[in-house]
Amino acid sequence: MIPVKGYEGAQVAVLGLGRSGLATARALRAGGAEPVCWDDNPAAREAAEADGFTCRDLHKGGAFDGVAALITSPGIAHLYPKPNPVIRAAMEAGVPVDNDIGLFFRSFADAEWQMHDQPPRVVAVTGSNGKSTTVALLHHILQEAGRESQLAGNIGRGVLDIDPPGNGGVVVLELSSYQTELARALTPDVAVFTNLSPDHLDRHGGMGGYFAAKRRLFAEGGPDRAVIGIDEDEGLFLAGQLSEAAGDDRVIRISAARKLTGPGWQVFARKGFLSEYRKERQAASIDLRGMTGLPGAHNHQNACAAYAAARTLGLAPRLIGDAMATFPGLPHRSQTIAESGGVRYVNDSKATNVDSAVKALSAFKNIRWICGGLEKDGGLEGLQGQTGNVVKAYVIGREAAGFALQLDVEAEVCTTMAAAVERAIEDAQEGDTVLLAPAAASFDQYDNFEQRGEDFTAEVNKRLG
Repeated sequence: MIPVKGYEGAQVAVLGLGRSGLATARALRAGGAEPVCWDDNPAAREAAEADGFTCRDLHKGGAFDGVAALITSPGIAHLYPKPNPVIRAAMEAGVPVDNDIGLFFRSFADAEWQMHDQPPRVVAVTGSNGKSTTVALLHHILQEAGRESQLAGNIGRGVLDIDPPGNGGVVVLELSSYQTELARALTPDVAVFTNLSPDHLDRHGGMGGYFAAKRRLFAEGGPDRAVIGIDEDEGLFLAGQLSEAAGDDRVIRISAARKLTGPGWQVFARKGFLSEYRKERQAASIDLRGMTGLPGAHNHQNACAAYAAARTLGLAPRLIGDAMATFPGLPHRSQTIAESGGVRYVNDSKATNVDSAVKALSAFKNIRWICGGLEKDGGLEGLQGQTGNVVKAYVIGREAAGFALQLDVEAEVCTTMAAAVERAIEDAQEGDTVLLAPAAASFDQYDNFEQRGEDFTAEVNKRLG
């Protein structure tokens, strides 16, 4: 646990008592604060009270009298599409609003670090797609190198629930736009921006607000090193803002779309090979083509990001490459779950938006594509012209018929996962890939994308025996 500093003896309100909320309350208590908790869910309040916390209805007038700060869970809206009533009440009372990420960065450093030969480091990764794979891959590389590493944030443990790091320890954080937008402190040693595509636009008031939330990770804290994906204009702009000159190697530019040149520090992937260039000379090359845990150009971009971050931490290229070769991949992210009769079955349920689905579709050939679900803002126009590898689509979801009409490939309306898997298996021929890459949210039929991926896996396994 990382005890929260700066609130000794003060009342601090905690809104939302899920995984991160309870961890926050415990860390506040460990730091000497008096947490006052609330969640609209009675079961969540009961769990907090069983842990010894006081619950107070923060909707009531005067609830913020004597309160030093409000710490809110990331899923609770604080501005768009409209502020949660409790957060609005805190702001009207002049009470600062923060989240667990902000508390982590203000509390992470410890006096005992003076005894370390190498101080602990924090690597924080944000972006639209690839964050989870990037942080998991970096964590895997560090462990294979014998370095102490902890995975936290939007994956793994809550940031305040991790163990105090030891000598040279590394904390690898996945941070969503919800987390970076509100945190009052953001001071990673290394910050990584993977890419940007439309997502969560209602929560951020549009694309500009979404990018601004991501940009805060770099603008607020001034990391020692920044790894920036420049395959979109926003990343190119961000890299330019952070650089003092073309040769400024505090900024490492990465790409999975083209060769990068220039006097600076670049890492890029082309035709399945990762290359590192420094001062216009090649420093390393890694063959990614046979790495089953990193299929497709989108995963090659993730590999570039993790490689660049690992290099900033002093790891050698050969060690990084050897570790990448043993990376198993993450569940629900281009995860091969079965192979039978020359047909490969791939679970990419995490492809919840059009951009991530397009990247999945480019990673395989002869695709029997299971797609559909709750459409996100922006519709499906981005799929047009991107389905050249698709033999046929099998559409699920409550609005499957409407979804299917927007596709530029042959599509069969299946509605349920069971029907889609059954029809895809019946049609599949040797050399095909049955791919779940929904290009939509899961909430019309499932609680989350993990449950959707597990349903796909179960249906495949049931039919393959």
